[in-house]
Amino acid sequence: MKSPGVAAVLCFFYCGLGQIYNGQIAKGILLFCAYSLSLGLMLVLIGFVLAPLLWIYGMYDAYSTAEAHNRRSFGVR
Repeated sequence: MKSPGVAAVLCFFYCGLGQIYNGQIAKGILLFCAYSLSLGLMLVLIGFVLAPLLWIYGMYDAYSTAEAHNRRSFGVR
């Protein structure tokens, strides 16, 4: 059973960690790399828009994926 709260908190600390916790390794690594790149792009200002969007999407996705996993695997809401 996956905890949606833990998945979201892991993504809060660094984008992609919640997806890795949920077992979506490739998606987690992709988000991790994209977020790292967007942090680097803050030097040219576009990262100031991209980084928060990726961060928020990562938390939302990790939470909803953990909930879906629990519903699918255990019938838990």
